[in-house]
Amino acid sequence: MKTFEEKLDQYAELVVKVGLSMQEGQKLLISSPIEAAEFTRKVTKHAYENGCNRVMVDWVDTQTNRIHYTSAKEEVLKDDLQSWEIEKYNSLVENHDCFLMVTGNDPNAYKGVPSERMMFVQKNRGEKLQAFSAGQLRGDMHWAIAGAPTAGWAKSVFPEKNEEEAVEALWEAIFKTVRVDQADPVAAWEEHVKTLSEKVDYLNEQRFKTLHYKSEGTDLSIDLHPDHTWIGGGHNSTFGTYYIPNLPTEEVFTTPRKYGVNGKVSSSKPLSAMGNLIDNFSLTFKDGKVVEFTAEEGYDTLKQLLSIDDGMGYLGEVALVPYDSPISNSGIIFNNTLYDENASCHLAIGTSITMSVKDAGNLTPEQMEEKEINHSRGHTDFMIGSADLEIEAEYEDGKRIPLFKNGNWAI
Repeated sequence: MKTFEEKLDQYAELVVKVGLSMQEGQKLLISSPIEAAEFTRKVTKHAYENGCNRVMVDWVDTQTNRIHYTSAKEEVLKDDLQSWEIEKYNSLVENHDCFLMVTGNDPNAYKGVPSERMMFVQKNRGEKLQAFSAGQLRGDMHWAIAGAPTAGWAKSVFPEKNEEEAVEALWEAIFKTVRVDQADPVAAWEEHVKTLSEKVDYLNEQRFKTLHYKSEGTDLSIDLHPDHTWIGGGHNSTFGTYYIPNLPTEEVFTTPRKYGVNGKVSSSKPLSAMGNLIDNFSLTFKDGKVVEFTAEEGYDTLKQLLSIDDGMGYLGEVALVPYDSPISNSGIIFNNTLYDENASCHLAIGTSITMSVKDAGNLTPEQMEEKEINHSRGHTDFMIGSADLEIEAEYEDGKRIPLFKNGNWAI
């Protein structure tokens, strides 16, 4: 049996070799909670061993951030991201470098902070990092998201355990989701990506026009973009390399037609956004736009999220994940989008992932609008999959076939 140290080291190696697909001479920027320092150091070590030119780390301390969000003047929050920070992010895209986000902050870290103050920061970052985000969605850089537990996050997942036990349990759960518990994690990932690729090939051959969703609280129709492409597992960069952005990943995804979404959808898992949890919420769409929303918890946060800009009121992503998936079968609600989205079919409000639309990578926002591809400064996934979810796929001629039945693939 592997020791914790062995699994942690293999996980870091997997992030560098499989997720980031580190190439000789690339630089790497890591954004990491300060509590994840041990894991971040191991990633740094493996990055240099795999040819990285330089590793830079942005440490995140939610307690310091909380003081900033509550104490700084309003005009400071509205101009939060500084020019040197923007240059740092944009250089990653321009030089085809790498970015790793280590996710793991307490999902309630900013609970009680006025949501409008959080929105000032979100809007500012979204506006100033548009070039970076566009390059990321095109594949102009390698990027990945991987989790590392903090005490606050672990206690939100396992409230019945003490802090030490909760962190240990969450580490073990993460190791399973990324297949580090298996004898050969890299081989396991190769097999997994092959399986996802088979689903992608099938969906791209079918050229479905519309997906019809039905479950308790959901009755929704989504037109797929006429030039849509399904993607799953990893992405091809614009410079000829292959990387896997999400560790773990169980999804295949594509882009909807901006104005082709109608009906109501209800969430199936909590959403962590802007340092708060949003739970038991619903969105109602008419001609693509959110025209009504409800939430039992986090209503104000959801309201601020939807008002970041006009594009946050439209869908930018459609993702399919079987309910009978490893993360779902664990029975754990992670309170973290990276994990919960890979346990459930999900949608995303906000900007579209342009690599999933043919020849859309270099379109301006105005051109995206002309082609009914949503553009926004934000992109937030939310989970809708459940054991009773049915999805019918409709062809151009009106013929329908079952795509999902009882929450799982029907093909």
